[in-house]
Amino acid sequence: MTSFTGIRVLLVEDEGAIAMLIEEMLEDMGCTVVASVAQFAKALQVANEVEADVAILDVNLAGERVFPVARVLRERNIPFLFSTGYGVSGLPAEFVDCPVLHKPFAERDLRLKVALALESDSKTSN
Repeated sequence: MTSFTGIRVLLVEDEGAIAMLIEEMLEDMGCTVVASVAQFAKALQVANEVEADVAILDVNLAGERVFPVARVLRERNIPFLFSTGYGVSGLPAEFVDCPVLHKPFAERDLRLKVALALESDSKTSN
């Protein structure tokens, strides 16, 4: 089983109850949530500044798509995964290779997708 102890996570999720649930799962996995953001503009700002090992991005933030935030993270070489109820079909072509966590999900699903995001980043940085 992969150890996530010390992994710093940026969480972008606009539903408060879901954000709290994900934060709790991440903490149970040993991760540290370095920022939890609900609004698009704030997410874009934080994406430019945060020191994180991985990010979890809700695709739809109160009607705004999170893809500009993903582009910033990609430029900064911070791996990310999408969290969505829409599935892969809701992603632009540039992001179809990214891990997608389908809502609703269990902790084992979160664990798997975080591991995939971190693994895909290590492959691209080698």
